[in-house]
Amino acid sequence: MDKKLPPKNPVIKYKFHIGFVIIFISLLTYIIILGSAPKRLKVNSQDMVVSETSFDKFIEYVEVEGITHPINSIKVNSRIGGNVDKIYVEEGMTVKKGDTIFTLDNPRLLREISDQKSEWEKTVIKFREQSISMEQKSLNLRQQALQTNYELKRLKKSYELDLEEFKMGIKSKAQLEMAQDEFDFKIETMILQKENIYHDSVMTHIRKQLLAQELEKEKLKYNRILESYSDLVVLSPVDGQISFLPASIGQRIGDGESVAEVKIMDKFKIKSSVNEFYVDRFVPSMIGGISYQNRNFPIKVCKVVAEVKNRSFDIEMIFTDSVPENARVGKSFRVRIELDQPEETLIISRGNFYQSTAGQWVYRLSQDGKRAIKTPVTIGRQNPKQYEILSGLKPGDKVIVSGYDKFGDIEELIID
Repeated sequence: MDKKLPPKNPVIKYKFHIGFVIIFISLLTYIIILGSAPKRLKVNSQDMVVSETSFDKFIEYVEVEGITHPINSIKVNSRIGGNVDKIYVEEGMTVKKGDTIFTLDNPRLLREISDQKSEWEKTVIKFREQSISMEQKSLNLRQQALQTNYELKRLKKSYELDLEEFKMGIKSKAQLEMAQDEFDFKIETMILQKENIYHDSVMTHIRKQLLAQELEKEKLKYNRILESYSDLVVLSPVDGQISFLPASIGQRIGDGESVAEVKIMDKFKIKSSVNEFYVDRFVPSMIGGISYQNRNFPIKVCKVVAEVKNRSFDIEMIFTDSVPENARVGKSFRVRIELDQPEETLIISRGNFYQSTAGQWVYRLSQDGKRAIKTPVTIGRQNPKQYEILSGLKPGDKVIVSGYDKFGDIEELIID
């Protein structure tokens, strides 16, 4: 007869299943605990750059590459047309004020000068001839007046003698009256001659003035055309350097045509391009400087071209004090331009970490310097050397400012 076996203990019966569940739960718990713990990475301190935050003067500025240009260029225009006869300088040569750049040939102008000279000489001859004629007329009138005055005196004596003889009965009354009439006629003739001499004198003076004006006018025409002849020689208006000279032998140059350009080399300006991000911040009179050979040369923005091209805009600057000794046209300088006044604020040195974090967090070192913890921050203004810290850090905090690319999403760094 079969004996009935007692039922097995469920724990013993399902011991393998229970063991598997326990192991699974333990493993899951470990994974959860491990996942909730901060991610750590051991790094070498030699591979990092650390900066300490501090309150200091912050100046918002930009640094740009500037090219030296002459402060001004003078365009040379021909005052008269002609064909280029001879060229005395070349582009790049240094010239003094009054140096000959080139000469022009203009045969038509030479003919005009000859014709104008002939006209002036004719006018001079005409003036002399008419002056002599007027002087001769005046002399004749004075001679006639002198003759009339002489006859008048003679007739007066004759009349006085006839009057005495009439009183003595020697002359008749008719003879006396004839002498009286002749004497009165000479008096009237004398009066008319004096009036004629006066009017002739006035007319002579007026005619001489008109002739002198005509002579002066012809002389001015002649001198003006002679000046045009001197304009055939094109001269440098200032001391400087020839930067543009397109003329060639035989080339036809028109009146008022631009024929050369002279750069003034005793003063310079700096031209540069600035990122369009700052286009609303730049205005004339902003100050800055150029650090060169352990010296600072102050500059001032004199012109802002607010038109943006290729994501940048152009500015021009001038030196406000001394100029670097070896400044030359085309030489480049690193220019620092201040965007605002210095201000006391919390700052940290600029670094490559910004490219990885966009300024939203940093690795801040612990007090003992053995750990660096990911810390949220707010970064405000910046310049090529510093960042302004608005929140998240305090003075004296040490921060890793070198690049974070190799750290990934690590929350804490263990510094070896």
